[in-house]
Order: sequence, then structure tokens, then C-alpha cells
Amino acid sequence: MIYRPPVSEILLAMQSAGKFGAPHYADLSLDDAQAIISEAGRFAAERIAPLNQVGDRLPASINDGQVTTPPGWRATYRDWCAAGWNGLAGPADHGGQGLPMLMAVGCTELWNSASMAFALCPLLTAGAIEAIAAHARQDLKDFYLPKLVSGEWTGTMNLTEPQAGSDLSDLRCRAERLGDGTYAITGSKIFITYGEHDCASNIVHLVLARLADAPAGTRGISLFLVPKFLPDGTRNDLRCHSLEHKLGIHGSPTCAMTYGDNGGAKGWLIGGENRGLNCMFTMMNNARLLVGAQGVALAERATQMSVAYARERRQGSVPERAGASPIIRHPDVKRMLLEMRAKTAAARLLCMATASWIDGSLRAKSADERRLAHARASLLTPLAKAYSTEIAVEVTSTAIQIHGGMGYIEETGVAQLYRDARILPIYEGTNGIQAIDLVSRKLCLEDGETLFDALKSSREGLAIVAGEPLASRIVSEISALAKTLSKAPDSIQSLAAAMPLLRALAAVIAGGYLAENAALAQGGGAESEARYFITVELPTAMAAAKSALSGAEILATYDLQ
Repeated sequence: MIYRPPVSEILLAMQSAGKFGAPHYADLSLDDAQAIISEAGRFAAERIAPLNQVGDRLPASINDGQVTTPPGWRATYRDWCAAGWNGLAGPADHGGQGLPMLMAVGCTELWNSASMAFALCPLLTAGAIEAIAAHARQDLKDFYLPKLVSGEWTGTMNLTEPQAGSDLSDLRCRAERLGDGTYAITGSKIFITYGEHDCASNIVHLVLARLADAPAGTRGISLFLVPKFLPDGTRNDLRCHSLEHKLGIHGSPTCAMTYGDNGGAKGWLIGGENRGLNCMFTMMNNARLLVGAQGVALAERATQMSVAYARERRQGSVPERAGASPIIRHPDVKRMLLEMRAKTAAARLLCMATASWIDGSLRAKSADERRLAHARASLLTPLAKAYSTEIAVEVTSTAIQIHGGMGYIEETGVAQLYRDARILPIYEGTNGIQAIDLVSRKLCLEDGETLFDALKSSREGLAIVAGEPLASRIVSEISALAKTLSKAPDSIQSLAAAMPLLRALAAVIAGGYLAENAALAQGGGAESEARYFITVELPTAMAAAKSALSGAEILATYDLQ
């Protein structure tokens, strides 16, 4: 299946939900953006996409601690870095291009549509760059950032341990002060994406660990920079002792790492002692948005494959035509395809809008504008991550349905997309955690004004398609639901209904963006997608949220034991 980079769809989303042309994008013209997205799409289609099934069938392997990536990985990564793609959003004072998050999200979709297993490596490096740039000492920045920005070295995030997954309070990896400003790191980490590989000459691990005198719980966690090779070229005391055997993303080496076989791996503190979680969240928040973009990417690829198959596959007859017809003419198949396109477009717009608010928080001229943009980005981030990854699983599953029995056969490729997509609602903070974060922290940002402003904009957008009375009723209903849950965010009722509320709120906000997108596109497929989403997906999500809220009291008395 040939991958068609959706350049026009991405550019349209950048202009509508992404507000491209706002003052904080004054240094980037639409022609520049089009040139970048077009060239990124070309590289994705021609160089990365052919690796996708190769990586699935010939996954990363380990021998005596050395990890070998699938055939073609090293050469493609080398050429990708040589073309400057790794430094797209990297800091300009360390060799990057300093382009906005909006551009990074657009390109991230393209890389991941082509091959998510390949694109995971630079996604983790981007997070490491961000954390080091924000929190590290200047000498560490000067030494490590140029190599990371260029892609000569790659980065990782080391959080998870066998007993400490989403809850890091039980983290046991230890750090010991060595007296010269460095630390000895000992312990084990699991699920480390690209923790060991052969694409780069060095790997810079960002490792969460606990000092002996640290406070208990998450307040006592520190963050350390622990390179595979030390500045003098010697090998650090760390190793990959195994690779995980996974449902999907086979080409991406998911490593179990050991630190300190021989006394401790040398590391440097990032930020202050016992401030590691704050530093790591710098890395995780934008990573969550980029994971949302991964969801868009797989949904887009699955939709393209399904449309192509439905045009060619002839089966059964339809009312207006006798004899075998392409299944794309069957109303049920048309319904599934339109649903796939609408959900994919909605997720893309949510991610673009979130990126735009992140850019505003960094690039707006006044402090007040930056503060308000930061609050809006904080509200939208859990929506973008959770909604986009949920629909990735749904859309790739529907793709298998459209392919019928052939979808269940590995050769068609859609089964791989489904398997790859299943990790997305889990990593970088499960979607349940995103929902709890939304209910407990984000709904009340700026005393609720952030949510109010977001819904006001959504009402204006929805009115374009649904009319003002219906748009106002939808916004009023979601506001009431949000208010109910935010009053007691730690109650069983709120926690049980948090995920359905997130889905409903995402649908309301995305529906507004879809309507604005259709208006900018002046009809066509964008209009059909907006009308279908607002007519079908949005009411379904709202009904599910109301039902979850009504049924939450059952959980208080239901004993699974």
C-alpha cells in the first residue's frame, strides 16, 4: 500500500485549528510551511514507509547486550538526520531550526504514518532535548545538546520499574553522591524505548532515581543525565539486558536496562535534588501531545488503506446498481469510512490546536498572553493525547473490518496498524490518568475561565454547522457535566466518569474545530466530516458521559471480589 502524505489536510488544519498566521507565527510564511510539510511527506513516503512492514517482520534483536535494529533502519536514520529533520524544533542556539510545535506536530504525523516504530526514536530524543534545555546546567547543555539536536546522539526517558509504573512513589532506582558533582546510579528500568540500538554513536538516558536521604514518595525523586558513553569516551556502567516481546511496534527496541553492575553508572543531576518529577514533566507534557499525533498518524494510514481497498474490492450489489459492486458503494462501508475520516480529522485538529496554544505560551509578546495560552494548552493536552489515541485503536480496528478476512491476514498491513496502535492509550500516561488529570486539575484552571473560553469558541464553531440553538445546548450540557465532576474530583462518581467526560469534552471542542475547518475549506470532504461528526460522534460521546455519571454510584457497592 502506497502512503499518500496528507499535505493539504495538515496545512488546512494548521490554518484553522492551529491559527497559523497569528502574530506568534510571524516569522514563518505559509509558503515555508508548505515547503517543509511537503518535503517531510516526501521523505516519509519514499524512505520511511518502506521500512514499516520490514520492522514488523524482522524486529530489533539483541545479542550479548548489543541491539541490532531492522534492515534499513540505520541508513534511513542517518539520511534523515543529514537532511536536518531531527533538529526541526530544536533550540537554534544549539544547532536546531527552532521551528514551532505546530510544525513539529505536522511532521510527527508524517513520520509515524510511515512507520511508528522508526519514528519513536526521534520522538524520545526531542523530549530529552527539551528537558535538558529547560533544566540542565549550562555546561551540560553545551556538551550534549548539539549532538542530540543533530541526531548524532539519541535520548531516552527512564521512568518505569517493575513495581513502579504509573505510580512512581515506589521508585527504587538509587543515586549516590560521589563528591565531585556527579552521582552513581544503580537499579533497573523497564519499557525503555530505544534504550539500546545501533543507529547512533551514543545514547543519553534521562533517569529518575532516589537519593538515600530523599523524602518518601514522589517528592523525593531526582532526574539524572546518564550517557551510554562518558565524555572521555569510556563505556558507562549500564547495559540493556533484554528486549521485550511486544504485541506491536516490533521494529522499536523496548529495553530492560540495568544500571550499576560494577558500582554505579555515572550521572549528572538535571535540575535540583528531589525536583526530578517536575523536570521530567517538561519532557512528558509535550511528549503526550506528540503521542496524540501518533494516534492521528495511524488513523490516517488505516483510513487511506481502507479507502483504497474498498475501491478495488467488489462484493455484492447495491440498490442503484446490479451485479458485483466495489464495496465503497455499500452504505455500511461508506458509513465506516466517513466515521474514520471524521474521527481522524477531529483528532488532527485537536492536536494542532494544542500545539498552537503551546507555541503561544512560548512566543506571545505579553506575559498575560503567555499565561493564558499556557492554561489553554494545559487543558487541551490530556484531550489531544487521550482522544487521538482512543480513535487510533477504533479506526485501525474498523480498517480490519472493512478489509474483512483479508484484514485479519498480516500481508495486507492493517493488522500491524491495529497492533501498533494499541500501545498509544497506555504509554506516556494512560488515558485514564489523562482523564483524572483533566477532572482534578485542568477543568478549574484560571478559576474555570480556561474551560469557559474554550467552550465559548467551540459554541461559535459548532453554530456554523449545527445552528446557534443546538450549539448552545451542547455547550450548556457539557459545562454542567464538567462542573459536576470538578466539584468533587476525588469521588468515586467523578473518577468513574472522568474518561467518558474527557471523550465528550474532546468531541465538543473538536466539533467546533471541524466546523471552522470546513468553513475555511469551503465545503467538500471537510464539510461532510464536520456534519457527520457533529451529528453522530458528538451526541454519542455526550450520551456516554451522562450514562457513566448516572451509573457511577453502582461502583460504590459493587465488589468484584
